[in-house]
Amino acid sequence: MQISTVNVKHIGTATVLMEIGPLRILTDPVFDTAGKQYYFGWGTNSVKTKSPAVNPESLGDIDLVLLSHDQHDDNLDAEGRKILKRVDKVITTVSGAKRLKENSLGLKKWQSTEVTTPDGFTLKITATPARHGPPLSRPFVGEVCGFLLEWEGQRNGAFYISGDTVWFRGVKEVGQKFKVGTTLLHLGGVRFPIYGPIRFTFSALEAVKTMKAINAKTVIPIHYEGWKHFHESRKQNEEKFAASGLSDRVVWLPLGEWKTIEV
Repeated sequence: MQISTVNVKHIGTATVLMEIGPLRILTDPVFDTAGKQYYFGWGTNSVKTKSPAVNPESLGDIDLVLLSHDQHDDNLDAEGRKILKRVDKVITTVSGAKRLKENSLGLKKWQSTEVTTPDGFTLKITATPARHGPPLSRPFVGEVCGFLLEWEGQRNGAFYISGDTVWFRGVKEVGQKFKVGTTLLHLGGVRFPIYGPIRFTFSALEAVKTMKAINAKTVIPIHYEGWKHFHESRKQNEEKFAASGLSDRVVWLPLGEWKTIEV
């Protein structure tokens, strides 16, 4: 089965619904309504300012969840956890799978697994490196991963999901090891007052560096709206992309609407 397009719908934060051939895939499920305050540990907290563009009841059947990490509520919240229980498989970090148990599979860095449907479509999923903060931050931010998706019919290259990460050598290695055609980039320039200028996700400048390193034809920004700890808006990112001459690669998804992407 040759699949050369993907249907994508940005629901909010890093939550994206994708239709890849017969598979319906959800990333980082966050479906709580706006207004609640969340605590992420180590002096960090935030308020959700925007409700999801789609309610969980209207999602329909989900075959697979790709979960970059389970320990922060802006990537997996209470309503999102309910969704995990009704899908066939959740693919996440090794430590996350140990906590979630049941239908979860944890992948180590560069480890792959395959999902094959009854009609013979096969999706290969590889865990990619991610670092959710500065060097040596993993003990207090926890383990995070990205994903690289491959299947027959991709014309431009693999489909890369960055996960919550800053720029570091592991992101550069994705572009060195794989030809990437499409990427979902987690932006937002996340930071907290207690840590001053330290960031925990891509800034716009880091996103530009990543775009150049992986050389993807299509870049889809996510994880830039809906929370008080997101410090770089769509407009700020657009300005940096334009200044770098990369705007023609970027596809901004209207929240809650389907968009077909050639891959």
